[in-house]
Amino acid sequence: MNITTCARSLCYSLLMGSLFVGSALAETVRFVSSQEQVAMVELYTSEGCSSCPPAEAWLNRFVEDDKLWRQVIPMAFHVDYWDYIGWKDRFAQPRFSARQYRYQKEGGMRTVYTPGLLLNGKEYRNWSRQPPAGSKQPAGKLSVEVSDQGVYAQFEPAQKARGDLRLYVAVLAFGINTEVEAGENRGRQLAHEFVVVGLNESSSADLKWQVMLPEVQSVGAKRHAVVAWVSQDDSQRPLQAVGGWVSDSLFGAGG
Repeated sequence: MNITTCARSLCYSLLMGSLFVGSALAETVRFVSSQEQVAMVELYTSEGCSSCPPAEAWLNRFVEDDKLWRQVIPMAFHVDYWDYIGWKDRFAQPRFSARQYRYQKEGGMRTVYTPGLLLNGKEYRNWSRQPPAGSKQPAGKLSVEVSDQGVYAQFEPAQKARGDLRLYVAVLAFGINTEVEAGENRGRQLAHEFVVVGLNESSSADLKWQVMLPEVQSVGAKRHAVVAWVSQDDSQRPLQAVGGWVSDSLFGAGG
């Protein structure tokens, strides 16, 4: 074997070795729900809303709750319809505002406001006094695998599904602080957990999905989670949800 052949063999070995190591280090996490419906809490909030911090503080406490992910899944959707009053919320997206307006159209809430909370798709006004709870009715098992290659999901409903179902996949950011310099919360430092920073959705007739992870921008988060839930194609009300902590490496430079 000559020097050139040896060099080529060495390069090939190094390349294959690096590919193997990269593959071995790629994270795959699996989340599986119970049969009973998980309590999915959606908070519609804004950094420009002076009445929102108490609701966010209440939501933030679930970070340390032993029921997190197993029995309760909180999420904070930041809306953009208060941006005009002096402070632009960096987490707000028009699609999150549209999601809340659709809940009103579907009858899930009477009017659009912040802080607005929903529990399993229904208006949740007693959040400060009544802990969230699932329906305790069998909903079905939602299984999700998350990796840098995407999200693979399968739903086994407790009852036969009516038509196509839609899978939603959200990336949540945690441990974020914002110093508000204008608007109703001027001079306040706001602590954020469970912030939805990315959302993808896809419809399926066979109740199996393969979708990409949502792209996320860097927001200075200390850690991330991924949440997935399924709804009827013609309704946003969640049927079942599942989620958990994931490695920041899944999002590359984002975070």
